[in-house]
Amino acid sequence: MRYCFELRVRPDRIPEYVARHREVWPEMLRALAESGWRNYSLFLRDDGLLIGYVEADDLAAAQAAMDRTEVNQRWQAEMAEFFVDLDGAAPDRGFHLLEEVFHLEDQLDRIAPTDEGS
Repeated sequence: MRYCFELRVRPDRIPEYVARHREVWPEMLRALAESGWRNYSLFLRDDGLLIGYVEADDLAAAQAAMDRTEVNQRWQAEMAEFFVDLDGAAPDRGFHLLEEVFHLEDQLDRIAPTDEGS
């Protein structure tokens, strides 16, 4: 399954947020991988819009696995100050999931090849 989400980084904290994500703690990286987070990317616009993409068999299960790690608790506590509109939630729980409306490979898999090769 593919998941996409959005958050808002405080514009005045963008440089520090970027710097922190250039050197994520190795134990955090390992915990994410061991918890089922795959192909995880973050994209940041200069006004603070953050778009995340992750693949997981089950996002709720992957989040629950991360909740059980001490490193995630420390990371979320440190990262919370970078975001707006979390309403008290940790960043990994305060994001808004976006609906996938198109995926090229899924649609290509549904069509039969034609004699013309299209």
